[in-house]
Amino acid sequence: MIRIMIYLGIILLGLCISPFFEGMNGYLYFTIWDYEVETGVVFAIISLIIFYGLLQLAEWLFVFLINLIMSSRLLPEKWRKKAARKHTLLGALALAEEDWSSAEQSMVRGAEKGELPTLNLLAAARAAQHQNNIESRDQYLLKAELEPLAAKAVSTSRTRYLLQQGELDKARMELDKLSPTSKSKLPILRLAIELYQAQADWYALKLLLPIARKRQVLSVEELDQLTIKTNNSLLLQAQTNNEQELEKVWHWLSRAERKESKYLASYCIGLNKFKREAEAKKLLMKKLKSDLSTDISSALADVLTPSDIEERKQIFSLEKKYGEQLNFQKLLAKLHLQNKDYRQAMSYWTKVCHQQPNKDNWLALGETHEHLGEQNNALQSYRQAAIAG
Repeated sequence: MIRIMIYLGIILLGLCISPFFEGMNGYLYFTIWDYEVETGVVFAIISLIIFYGLLQLAEWLFVFLINLIMSSRLLPEKWRKKAARKHTLLGALALAEEDWSSAEQSMVRGAEKGELPTLNLLAAARAAQHQNNIESRDQYLLKAELEPLAAKAVSTSRTRYLLQQGELDKARMELDKLSPTSKSKLPILRLAIELYQAQADWYALKLLLPIARKRQVLSVEELDQLTIKTNNSLLLQAQTNNEQELEKVWHWLSRAERKESKYLASYCIGLNKFKREAEAKKLLMKKLKSDLSTDISSALADVLTPSDIEERKQIFSLEKKYGEQLNFQKLLAKLHLQNKDYRQAMSYWTKVCHQQPNKDNWLALGETHEHLGEQNNALQSYRQAAIAG
Protein backbone atom coordinates (compact mmCIF):
# COMPACT_ATOMS: atom_id res chain seq x y z
CA MET A 1 0.00 0.00 0.00
CA ILE A 2 2.84 2.38 0.86
CA ARG A 3 4.56 1.51 -2.39
CA ILE A 4 1.43 2.36 -4.38
CA MET A 5 1.14 5.69 -2.58
CA ILE A 6 4.76 6.47 -3.51
CA TYR A 7 4.08 5.67 -7.15
CA LEU A 8 0.96 7.82 -7.11
CA GLY A 9 2.95 10.66 -5.60
CA ILE A 10 5.56 10.36 -8.34
CA ILE A 11 2.84 10.49 -11.01
CA LEU A 12 1.23 13.54 -9.43
CA LEU A 13 4.62 15.22 -9.15
CA GLY A 14 5.23 14.54 -12.82
CA LEU A 15 1.87 16.06 -13.74
CA CYS A 16 2.67 19.13 -11.67
CA ILE A 17 6.07 19.80 -13.18
CA SER A 18 5.18 18.80 -16.75
CA PRO A 19 4.07 22.37 -17.71
CA PHE A 20 7.58 23.62 -16.94
CA PHE A 21 8.93 21.28 -19.61
CA GLU A 22 6.35 22.33 -22.22
CA GLY A 23 8.85 24.32 -24.19
CA MET A 24 11.51 21.63 -23.81
CA ASN A 25 9.98 18.92 -25.94
CA GLY A 26 12.65 16.31 -26.38
CA TYR A 27 12.54 13.71 -29.09
CA LEU A 28 12.62 9.97 -28.48
CA TYR A 29 12.82 7.41 -31.26
CA PHE A 30 13.11 3.62 -30.78
CA THR A 31 12.10 0.41 -32.55
CA ILE A 32 10.56 -2.77 -31.22
CA TRP A 33 10.88 -5.60 -33.70
CA ASP A 34 9.15 -4.22 -36.87
CA TYR A 35 7.56 -1.27 -35.11
CA GLU A 36 8.95 2.24 -34.96
CA VAL A 37 7.92 4.55 -32.16
CA GLU A 38 8.39 8.32 -31.98
CA THR A 39 7.36 10.25 -28.87
CA GLY A 40 8.32 13.04 -26.55
CA VAL A 41 10.61 12.45 -23.58
CA VAL A 42 8.06 13.66 -21.00
CA PHE A 43 5.31 11.46 -22.36
CA ALA A 44 7.65 8.46 -22.42
CA ILE A 45 8.64 8.95 -18.77
CA ILE A 46 5.02 9.28 -17.66
CA SER A 47 4.08 6.20 -19.67
CA LEU A 48 6.86 4.18 -18.06
CA ILE A 49 5.74 5.21 -14.59
CA ILE A 50 2.15 4.25 -15.33
CA PHE A 51 3.27 0.93 -16.81
CA TYR A 52 5.36 0.12 -13.77
CA GLY A 53 2.40 0.97 -11.49
CA LEU A 54 0.11 -1.33 -13.46
CA LEU A 55 2.76 -4.06 -13.28
CA GLN A 56 2.88 -3.77 -9.48
CA LEU A 57 -0.90 -3.84 -9.28
CA ALA A 58 -0.96 -7.02 -11.39
CA GLU A 59 1.65 -8.59 -9.10
CA TRP A 60 -0.42 -7.73 -6.02
CA LEU A 61 -3.58 -9.22 -7.60
CA PHE A 62 -1.68 -12.39 -8.54
CA VAL A 63 -0.32 -12.90 -5.01
CA PHE A 64 -3.76 -12.19 -3.52
CA LEU A 65 -5.40 -14.82 -5.74
CA ILE A 66 -2.72 -17.42 -4.88
CA ASN A 67 -3.17 -16.82 -1.13
CA LEU A 68 -6.94 -17.01 -1.50
CA ILE A 69 -6.69 -20.37 -3.27
CA MET A 70 -4.27 -21.79 -0.72
CA SER A 71 -6.35 -20.52 2.21
CA SER A 72 -9.46 -22.15 0.85
CA ARG A 73 -7.62 -25.47 0.74
CA LEU A 74 -6.30 -25.16 4.31
CA LEU A 75 -9.45 -23.65 5.75
CA PRO A 76 -10.62 -26.83 7.60
CA GLU A 77 -7.22 -27.11 9.28
CA LYS A 78 -7.47 -23.50 10.46
CA TRP A 79 -10.94 -24.16 11.79
CA ARG A 80 -9.63 -27.14 13.76
CA LYS A 81 -6.78 -25.11 15.23
CA LYS A 82 -9.17 -22.33 16.17
CA ALA A 83 -11.48 -24.87 17.83
CA ALA A 84 -8.46 -26.35 19.70
CA ARG A 85 -7.58 -22.91 21.09
CA LYS A 86 -11.17 -22.46 22.19
CA HIS A 87 -11.24 -25.85 23.97
CA THR A 88 -7.90 -25.10 25.64
CA LEU A 89 -9.26 -21.81 26.96
CA LEU A 90 -12.41 -23.49 28.24
CA GLY A 91 -10.29 -26.18 29.88
CA ALA A 92 -8.10 -23.58 31.61
CA LEU A 93 -11.19 -21.80 32.92
CA ALA A 94 -12.62 -25.11 34.15
CA LEU A 95 -9.36 -25.85 35.96
CA ALA A 96 -9.55 -22.47 37.66
CA GLU A 97 -13.10 -23.30 38.73
CA GLU A 98 -12.02 -26.82 39.76
CA ASP A 99 -14.61 -28.32 37.43
CA TRP A 100 -12.40 -31.36 36.84
CA SER A 101 -14.69 -33.28 34.53
CA SER A 102 -15.17 -30.38 32.11
CA ALA A 103 -11.50 -29.49 32.35
CA GLU A 104 -10.43 -33.00 31.36
CA GLN A 105 -12.77 -33.15 28.37
CA SER A 106 -11.85 -29.68 27.10
CA MET A 107 -8.09 -30.21 27.50
CA VAL A 108 -8.22 -33.54 25.64
CA ARG A 109 -10.12 -31.94 22.76
CA GLY A 110 -7.70 -29.04 22.70
CA ALA A 111 -4.72 -31.38 22.52
CA GLU A 112 -5.74 -32.88 19.16
CA LYS A 113 -4.87 -29.80 17.07
CA GLY A 114 -3.47 -27.56 19.76
CA GLU A 115 -0.24 -25.62 19.46
CA LEU A 116 1.17 -27.18 22.68
CA PRO A 117 -0.57 -30.56 23.09
CA THR A 118 1.80 -31.63 25.89
CA LEU A 119 0.49 -28.89 28.16
CA ASN A 120 -3.07 -29.94 27.41
CA LEU A 121 -2.28 -33.55 28.26
CA LEU A 122 -0.59 -32.63 31.55
CA ALA A 123 -3.59 -30.51 32.49
CA ALA A 124 -5.95 -33.35 31.54
CA ALA A 125 -3.90 -35.73 33.72
CA ARG A 126 -4.23 -33.37 36.65
CA ALA A 127 -8.00 -33.17 36.18
CA ALA A 128 -8.20 -36.98 35.93
CA GLN A 129 -6.20 -37.32 39.15
CA HIS A 130 -8.67 -35.15 41.02
CA GLN A 131 -11.45 -37.43 39.78
CA ASN A 132 -9.49 -40.52 40.84
CA ASN A 133 -9.55 -41.64 37.22
CA ILE A 134 -6.21 -43.48 37.38
CA GLU A 135 -6.35 -45.23 34.00
CA SER A 136 -7.05 -42.06 32.02
CA ARG A 137 -4.44 -40.15 34.00
CA ASP A 138 -1.74 -42.67 33.12
CA GLN A 139 -2.71 -42.62 29.43
CA TYR A 140 -2.41 -38.83 29.29
CA LEU A 141 0.99 -38.94 30.98
CA LEU A 142 2.24 -41.59 28.55
CA LYS A 143 1.21 -39.45 25.58
CA ALA A 144 2.78 -36.35 27.10
CA GLU A 145 6.00 -38.28 27.71
CA LEU A 146 6.49 -38.61 23.95
CA GLU A 147 7.71 -35.01 23.99
CA PRO A 148 11.41 -35.26 25.03
CA LEU A 149 11.43 -31.86 26.71
CA ALA A 150 8.50 -32.88 28.92
CA ALA A 151 10.11 -36.04 30.34
CA LYS A 152 11.05 -34.51 33.71
CA ALA A 153 7.74 -32.70 34.08
CA VAL A 154 5.84 -35.92 33.38
CA SER A 155 7.98 -37.89 35.82
CA THR A 156 7.49 -35.22 38.50
CA SER A 157 3.73 -35.24 37.98
CA ARG A 158 3.58 -39.04 38.03
CA THR A 159 5.58 -39.14 41.28
CA ARG A 160 3.26 -36.61 42.91
CA TYR A 161 0.13 -38.45 41.80
CA LEU A 162 1.43 -41.83 42.98
CA LEU A 163 2.32 -40.28 46.33
CA GLN A 164 -1.18 -38.85 46.66
CA GLN A 165 -2.55 -42.25 45.69
CA GLY A 166 -0.51 -43.95 48.42
CA GLU A 167 1.62 -45.98 46.00
CA LEU A 168 4.85 -45.09 47.82
CA ASP A 169 7.09 -47.73 46.23
CA LYS A 170 6.06 -46.79 42.69
CA ALA A 171 6.43 -43.12 43.55
CA ARG A 172 9.95 -43.79 44.83
CA MET A 173 10.87 -45.53 41.58
CA GLU A 174 9.77 -42.47 39.63
CA LEU A 175 11.59 -40.12 42.00
CA ASP A 176 14.81 -42.11 41.65
CA LYS A 177 14.66 -41.45 37.90
CA LEU A 178 14.78 -37.73 38.68
CA SER A 179 17.80 -38.23 41.02
CA PRO A 180 17.25 -35.30 43.42
CA THR A 181 20.54 -33.38 43.79
CA SER A 182 21.66 -29.86 44.59
CA LYS A 183 21.02 -28.98 40.93
CA SER A 184 17.44 -30.24 40.91
CA LYS A 185 14.51 -27.86 40.73
CA LEU A 186 12.76 -26.84 43.94
CA PRO A 187 9.51 -28.79 43.22
CA ILE A 188 11.54 -32.01 42.87
CA LEU A 189 13.33 -31.36 46.17
CA ARG A 190 10.05 -30.62 47.96
CA LEU A 191 8.55 -33.78 46.49
CA ALA A 192 11.55 -35.81 47.65
CA ILE A 193 11.25 -34.45 51.20
CA GLU A 194 7.56 -35.31 51.31
CA LEU A 195 8.06 -38.82 49.91
CA TYR A 196 11.01 -39.65 52.18
CA GLN A 197 8.93 -38.67 55.20
CA ALA A 198 6.01 -40.77 53.99
CA GLN A 199 8.35 -43.75 53.59
CA ALA A 200 10.15 -43.01 56.88
CA ASP A 201 13.41 -43.13 54.93
CA TRP A 202 15.29 -40.98 57.40
CA TYR A 203 18.70 -41.81 55.96
CA ALA A 204 17.76 -40.41 52.55
CA LEU A 205 16.18 -37.40 54.21
CA LYS A 206 19.29 -36.77 56.30
CA LEU A 207 21.38 -36.65 53.13
CA LEU A 208 18.92 -34.27 51.50
CA LEU A 209 18.65 -31.81 54.40
CA PRO A 210 21.91 -29.89 53.66
CA ILE A 211 20.78 -29.40 50.07
CA ALA A 212 17.34 -28.27 51.23
CA ARG A 213 18.90 -25.75 53.61
CA LYS A 214 21.28 -24.42 50.98
CA ARG A 215 18.57 -24.09 48.33
CA GLN A 216 16.05 -22.71 50.87
CA VAL A 217 13.46 -25.29 49.90
CA LEU A 218 11.59 -24.71 53.19
CA SER A 219 11.54 -21.92 55.71
CA VAL A 220 14.21 -21.88 58.41
CA GLU A 221 11.68 -22.87 61.06
CA GLU A 222 10.35 -25.78 58.99
CA LEU A 223 13.86 -27.01 58.25
CA ASP A 224 14.80 -26.87 61.93
CA GLN A 225 11.73 -28.90 62.87
CA LEU A 226 12.42 -31.39 60.08
CA THR A 227 16.06 -31.73 61.18
CA ILE A 228 14.99 -32.49 64.76
CA LYS A 229 12.43 -35.01 63.58
CA THR A 230 14.95 -36.71 61.30
CA ASN A 231 17.71 -36.94 63.90
CA ASN A 232 15.36 -38.24 66.57
CA SER A 233 13.89 -40.79 64.19
CA LEU A 234 17.35 -41.99 63.17
CA LEU A 235 18.35 -42.44 66.83
CA LEU A 236 15.12 -44.26 67.69
CA GLN A 237 15.51 -46.47 64.64
CA ALA A 238 19.10 -47.26 65.60
CA GLN A 239 17.96 -48.23 69.12
CA THR A 240 15.94 -51.08 67.62
CA ASN A 241 18.76 -52.25 65.31
CA ASN A 242 22.20 -52.70 66.82
CA GLU A 243 24.97 -50.93 68.67
CA GLN A 244 27.00 -50.26 65.51
CA GLU A 245 24.05 -48.53 63.90
CA LEU A 246 23.57 -46.37 66.98
CA GLU A 247 27.21 -45.27 66.94
CA LYS A 248 27.01 -44.56 63.22
CA VAL A 249 24.00 -42.29 63.65
CA TRP A 250 25.47 -40.59 66.72
CA HIS A 251 28.70 -39.67 64.95
CA TRP A 252 26.70 -38.60 61.90
CA LEU A 253 25.37 -35.73 63.99
CA SER A 254 27.40 -32.54 64.13
CA ARG A 255 29.38 -31.64 67.25
CA ALA A 256 26.81 -28.99 68.17
CA GLU A 257 23.94 -31.45 67.72
CA ARG A 258 25.62 -34.03 69.96
CA LYS A 259 25.56 -31.48 72.77
CA GLU A 260 21.79 -30.97 72.55
CA SER A 261 19.78 -32.61 75.33
CA LYS A 262 17.15 -34.27 73.14
CA TYR A 263 19.75 -36.14 71.08
CA LEU A 264 21.99 -36.97 74.02
CA ALA A 265 19.06 -38.41 75.98
CA SER A 266 18.01 -40.62 73.06
CA TYR A 267 21.60 -41.79 72.56
CA CYS A 268 21.98 -42.67 76.24
CA ILE A 269 18.74 -44.66 76.23
CA GLY A 270 20.17 -46.59 73.29
CA LEU A 271 23.43 -47.19 75.14
CA ASN A 272 21.46 -48.51 78.09
CA LYS A 273 19.61 -50.96 75.83
CA PHE A 274 22.92 -52.27 74.49
CA LYS A 275 24.32 -52.94 77.99
CA ARG A 276 26.45 -49.80 78.19
CA GLU A 277 24.72 -48.45 81.29
CA ALA A 278 27.83 -46.97 82.89
CA GLU A 279 28.59 -44.80 79.85
CA ALA A 280 24.97 -43.71 79.58
CA LYS A 281 24.78 -42.73 83.27
CA LYS A 282 28.05 -40.83 83.07
CA LEU A 283 26.90 -38.75 80.10
CA LEU A 284 23.50 -38.01 81.62
CA MET A 285 24.86 -37.05 85.05
CA LYS A 286 27.39 -34.75 83.43
CA LYS A 287 24.67 -33.09 81.38
CA LEU A 288 22.37 -32.80 84.42
CA LYS A 289 24.78 -30.40 86.13
CA SER A 290 24.35 -27.85 83.34
CA ASP A 291 20.95 -28.62 81.84
CA LEU A 292 17.88 -29.96 83.58
CA SER A 293 15.63 -30.51 80.57
CA THR A 294 12.64 -32.77 80.15
CA ASP A 295 14.63 -35.11 77.92
CA ILE A 296 17.53 -35.49 80.36
CA SER A 297 15.33 -36.01 83.42
CA SER A 298 13.17 -38.54 81.55
CA ALA A 299 16.24 -40.43 80.31
CA LEU A 300 17.70 -40.55 83.82
CA ALA A 301 14.48 -42.05 85.14
CA ASP A 302 14.72 -44.77 82.48
CA VAL A 303 18.42 -45.50 82.87
CA LEU A 304 18.88 -45.37 86.67
CA THR A 305 18.00 -48.34 88.84
CA PRO A 306 17.56 -48.64 92.62
CA SER A 307 21.13 -49.97 92.85
CA ASP A 308 22.61 -46.72 91.50
CA ILE A 309 23.03 -45.23 94.95
CA GLU A 310 25.79 -42.76 94.12
CA GLU A 311 23.92 -41.22 91.21
CA ARG A 312 20.75 -40.95 93.31
CA LYS A 313 22.62 -39.14 96.04
CA GLN A 314 23.93 -36.63 93.53
CA ILE A 315 20.43 -36.05 92.17
CA PHE A 316 18.85 -35.65 95.60
CA SER A 317 21.60 -33.19 96.53
CA LEU A 318 20.44 -30.92 93.71
CA GLU A 319 16.97 -30.48 95.23
CA LYS A 320 17.89 -27.13 96.72
CA LYS A 321 18.99 -25.92 93.30
CA TYR A 322 16.25 -27.43 91.12
CA GLY A 323 13.57 -28.25 93.69
CA GLU A 324 10.93 -25.92 92.25
CA GLN A 325 11.40 -26.99 88.65
CA LEU A 326 8.76 -29.26 87.19
CA ASN A 327 11.19 -31.61 85.41
CA PHE A 328 13.18 -32.19 88.57
CA GLN A 329 10.02 -32.95 90.57
CA LYS A 330 9.02 -35.54 87.98
CA LEU A 331 12.46 -37.11 88.17
CA LEU A 332 12.35 -37.33 91.95
CA ALA A 333 8.85 -38.82 91.84
CA LYS A 334 9.99 -41.53 89.44
CA LEU A 335 13.09 -42.29 91.48
CA HIS A 336 11.01 -42.64 94.66
CA LEU A 337 8.66 -44.97 92.79
CA GLN A 338 11.62 -47.15 91.85
CA ASN A 339 12.50 -47.37 95.55
CA LYS A 340 8.81 -48.07 96.32
CA ASP A 341 8.74 -44.99 98.48
CA TYR A 342 5.17 -44.24 97.40
CA ARG A 343 4.50 -41.59 100.06
CA GLN A 344 7.37 -39.41 98.87
CA ALA A 345 6.46 -40.09 95.24
CA MET A 346 2.87 -39.02 95.89
CA SER A 347 3.97 -35.68 97.35
CA TYR A 348 6.03 -34.91 94.23
CA TRP A 349 3.30 -36.07 91.82
CA THR A 350 0.85 -33.83 93.67
CA LYS A 351 3.12 -30.82 93.12
CA VAL A 352 3.53 -31.79 89.46
CA CYS A 353 -0.24 -32.05 88.93
CA HIS A 354 -0.77 -28.59 90.41
CA GLN A 355 1.77 -27.11 88.02
CA GLN A 356 0.97 -29.24 84.97
CA PRO A 357 -2.46 -30.91 85.28
CA ASN A 358 -2.36 -33.12 82.18
CA LYS A 359 -3.54 -36.68 81.64
CA ASP A 360 -0.19 -38.45 82.16
CA ASN A 361 0.57 -36.67 85.43
CA TRP A 362 -2.89 -37.37 86.87
CA LEU A 363 -2.59 -41.05 85.91
CA ALA A 364 0.81 -41.29 87.61
CA LEU A 365 -0.66 -39.74 90.76
CA GLY A 366 -3.62 -42.13 90.65
CA GLU A 367 -1.34 -45.16 90.36
CA THR A 368 0.67 -43.91 93.35
CA HIS A 369 -2.51 -43.57 95.42
CA GLU A 370 -3.43 -47.12 94.45
CA HIS A 371 -0.07 -48.39 95.72
CA LEU A 372 -0.85 -46.67 99.03
CA GLY A 373 -4.31 -48.21 99.13
CA GLU A 374 -6.04 -44.82 98.82
CA GLN A 375 -8.75 -45.87 96.40
CA ASN A 376 -10.91 -42.75 96.71
CA ASN A 377 -7.97 -40.48 95.98
CA ALA A 378 -6.96 -42.72 93.12
CA LEU A 379 -10.46 -42.52 91.59
CA GLN A 380 -10.39 -38.75 91.96
CA SER A 381 -7.05 -38.60 90.14
CA TYR A 382 -8.29 -40.86 87.35
CA ARG A 383 -11.36 -38.69 87.01
CA GLN A 384 -9.13 -35.63 86.60
CA ALA A 385 -7.10 -37.52 84.02
CA ALA A 386 -10.27 -38.25 82.02
CA ILE A 387 -11.25 -34.58 82.16
CA ALA A 388 -7.77 -33.46 81.06
CA GLY A 389 -7.94 -36.01 78.44
